Amino acid sequence: MQHRFLGHSGLKISEISYGNWVTHGSQVEEDAATACVNVALDHGVTTFDTADVYAGTRAEAILGRALKGQRREGLEIFTKVYWPTGDGPNDRGLSRKHIMESIDASLRRLQTDYVDLYQAHRFDYETPLEETLRAFDDILRAGKALYIGVSEWSAEEIRRAHDIAAVMGFDHFISNQPQYSMLYRVIEAEVVPTCDELGMSQIVWSPIAQGILTGKYLPGQPPPAGSRATDPTSAHFTEDLRTDEILTAVQNLRPLAEQAGLSMAQLAVAWVLQHPFIASAIVGASRPEQLVDNLGAVGVKLEADLMSAIDGVLADVIVRDPRLTVSPKPRA
Repeated sequence: MQHRFLGHSGLKISEISYGNWVTHGSQVEEDAATACVNVALDHGVTTFDTADVYAGTRAEAILGRALKGQRREGLEIFTKVYWPTGDGPNDRGLSRKHIMESIDASLRRLQTDYVDLYQAHRFDYETPLEETLRAFDDILRAGKALYIGVSEWSAEEIRRAHDIAAVMGFDHFISNQPQYSMLYRVIEAEVVPTCDELGMSQIVWSPIAQGILTGKYLPGQPPPAGSRATDPTSAHFTEDLRTDEILTAVQNLRPLAEQAGLSMAQLAVAWVLQHPFIASAIVGASRPEQLVDNLGAVGVKLEADLMSAIDGVLADVIVRDPRLTVSPKPRA
């Protein structure tokens, strides 16, 4: 495993992180989830990403149990706050009340005294940004989190937070967690340049586009049995990408992967890791063998002509404008 600095901080994280968004607590049983975590650890993964909303808080609890007994100083554990975790009017958002209650609940479920990175899962348009930033800063001062970041914030929102933090003397966000893959490149136009200027890295989710870039979905054919597209709890996450035009383009990547000696999934993850603004690519798995395959992308160097060939194959299906698609939202 190789490690990269997260933003302008001194924190190093594994260039592939293990995430449990749509798997732990919903798509797979806990034994299988624990087996995947163990495989990640065995292959040198030190960074684990989750969120309080995943599987209605169950994902955090499962990850906490799976990591129990590991040397805490050798891990980087990330979680997030924003989405509803209860039925009450204050069980959501980025108010001081919800943030302060959520960090304590996350720490209990994760069975740890602190998280390495605490992230605002979305921007809250109903809460003053100053209130949110002060709550995050207080969490840092209390030692309940070591660093702070955001997920799926726009360039304008990120800059507003940075400017307010500078005036109020708060620590700055060091990372953003957006969707990014060969197919979905929305962050390149504005978010990446803004984050580069402000010293923030990208920790990206869905580098294989919810499994689309593995090539297992074929144009004009039903999804394979047992795939995410056939699971009632997660099928909607792949709907926008399972068009015949996209699936045909993806199949045309197969010769390029074979030429590079990589699986389709490895090519997709390696492509993401070629970009200097990426600190880590988050991968998940319902089976250990899927994770082992993804981890084969570690340290892979893709030549410039291969990167250009990938762009040529996907030219007509790359999403660069966020108005053309709706980024999926976690469901409790």
